[in-house]
Amino acid sequence: MLVYGFSSGLPAALLVGTLTAWLGEVGVKLATIGVLSWIGLTYAFKFLWSPLVDRVKLPVLDRLGRRKSWIVLCQAAMILSLLAIVTTDPTQHIARFAIFAFIGALASATQDVAIDGWRIDVADEKTPVELLSSVYQLGARSASIVGGAVALYLAARMSWPTVYLVMAALMAVVLALGLGAPDTPRPDSVKASALAQPGEVNPRIRAFALLIVGASWTWAIVTLVMFMIGMLADLPPGAVRPSAGDFLKNYGWLIITATVFVPLAVAAFINRMKARGQNVQTVEDTTRSGARTAANHLYGALIAPLADLAERLRWGVLLIIGLILTYALCYNVWASFAYPFYLDFMHYSKDEVAFASKIFGIIMSIVGVSIGGYLFLRIGRFPTVLIGAILPIFGNFVFADLADGSPYIDMVLHATRLDLLVQAFGGDLRMARLLLAICYENISTGIAGAALVAFVSGVVSKKYAAVQYSVLSSMTFLVGALMRAPVGEAIPIHGYGTVFRWLSLAGVIAILFVLLEWWRTSRLAAVAEPGHTGEPG
Repeated sequence: MLVYGFSSGLPAALLVGTLTAWLGEVGVKLATIGVLSWIGLTYAFKFLWSPLVDRVKLPVLDRLGRRKSWIVLCQAAMILSLLAIVTTDPTQHIARFAIFAFIGALASATQDVAIDGWRIDVADEKTPVELLSSVYQLGARSASIVGGAVALYLAARMSWPTVYLVMAALMAVVLALGLGAPDTPRPDSVKASALAQPGEVNPRIRAFALLIVGASWTWAIVTLVMFMIGMLADLPPGAVRPSAGDFLKNYGWLIITATVFVPLAVAAFINRMKARGQNVQTVEDTTRSGARTAANHLYGALIAPLADLAERLRWGVLLIIGLILTYALCYNVWASFAYPFYLDFMHYSKDEVAFASKIFGIIMSIVGVSIGGYLFLRIGRFPTVLIGAILPIFGNFVFADLADGSPYIDMVLHATRLDLLVQAFGGDLRMARLLLAICYENISTGIAGAALVAFVSGVVSKKYAAVQYSVLSSMTFLVGALMRAPVGEAIPIHGYGTVFRWLSLAGVIAILFVLLEWWRTSRLAAVAEPGHTGEPG
C-alpha cells in the first residue's frame, strides 16, 4: 500500500505542480501554463470512466489480477509519458509536450481509480481499510515531497529533462515493487443494481437522461480541447492565438452550465417523474449485462447523486453548489503560477523554494488542517466554514505585498521582532518574507480545505456518500481551472500584485454564499423546532 500510495502521489506532483517550474524557467507564457493546468481536471473527473476500470478485462495483463492489471498498465503509460516529456522541448513543441503530459495525467488518474478499488478489495480483519488508507496517505505525501522538493533540488544541479528521467526511473522501480502485491479474483457475475428495483425510473428514461447529460459533457470537453489546441498548436504566419479572457467570457458560463446545471436540471426532472409515479419500474429489472452495469454506473455517478441532493435540499442545492464552486477560487486559481512567481518573478533559488514551499509549506498546511478540525469541534460547522472563506482572502493580499516589495510584511517582521531573530541567527530577511507569506497562506488554506471537506461530507447522504463526495469535490476544481488561462494572460499586463488583489474578490463571493447557506439552514432548523408552526416567511 505504501508503494501504491507513492505511485499515486508522484505523477500528480510532477505533472500538475513541478512541471510549471520547468515551463516558467524556459519562458513559456503564463497563459499557456494556465491552459496546460487543465490536465489536472483528469483527477477531478476520473469517476466518469471508473466503470471501465472496474469491469473491463485487459488482454494479457489480466493474469496479473483484476486491479493490478490496470495499475501496471497505467504505471507503464506514466513511465512512457515521462520519457516522452524528457525528449520534447516545450519551447519548440509545446503542443506535443502538452499531449504527453495529458496522457501521463490521464494514466495517473486512472491508476488512482484502480488503487482505490484494490485498497477496498484486499482489506480484511488483519489489515482494515482504515489502516491501508493511512499507509496510502503516507506514501502519497512522501511522493509529493519527492516530486516537489527533491525535484527542485535536483533541478538546481542538473537539467529539467534529466530530473524527469530520474523520476521515470523511480516510477519503473515502483512498478517492479508493485508486481508482488496481492490481488482479488474478478467477480463471476454482474450483481443487480439498486436501479433495478421497483420504484426507480425505467432504463429507457435513464438512457435518455444519460444522453442529455452525456451530450452536454461532451460539448464542454470538446470546447475545452478545441481551445487548448488553438492555444498550443503551431500557428501559420499572420494568425493570432485566441484570447483566454474572451474564451472565459463567452464560454465559461456555458461550460459550467453544461457540466453542473444541466445534470442538476435533469436530476430534478427525474425526481418529479418518480414523485408522480411516471415511467417507473413496477417489477425488478432482471437484465444483467456489462453494458447495463456501465450505464447504471454512469447514471449513478452523474445523475443519481444530484437527484438525491435536489430531493433533499430542493432549491437550497443551488446555494450549496454555488458555495462549492467559489469557495476555493481565490487561492486555487493562482496555484499553477506559484513556481513561476517564486522562481522567475521573485528570483528565489530552487533550493529556497523547495524548502519554503514543499517542506515548510506542507508542515504549515498540516497545522492549518489541524486548526480547521479543532475549530469544527469547538465553534461548529458554519463559523468554521466562514472563517475558512475569509482567511485566504488576506493571503492574497500577503502575496500581493510580497510581489510589491514586502512593505507590510517587513512591518510585521519588525513589529514582532522576527527580523532581529532572523539576523541574530545569520538568516536572510528575504527568505523570512517568503516563509512568512507561505506560513499564512498555507495555514489559512489548510483551515479552508478542512472546512470545505467537512462541509461537503456533511451535505452528502449515506446512500451516495462516496459518489456525491467525488462529484461535489470535482466542482471545486472546475471554475478555478477555467480561470487560470485568463489569469495567466492578465499577469504580464497588470502584474502579480494587481491580479492577486483581483482574485480576492472571488473570496467575497464565497463569503456571500456561506452566509446565505448559513441563513437558510438556520431557518430550516428553526422551523423544525418542537412547537413551531407555519412555514418560514
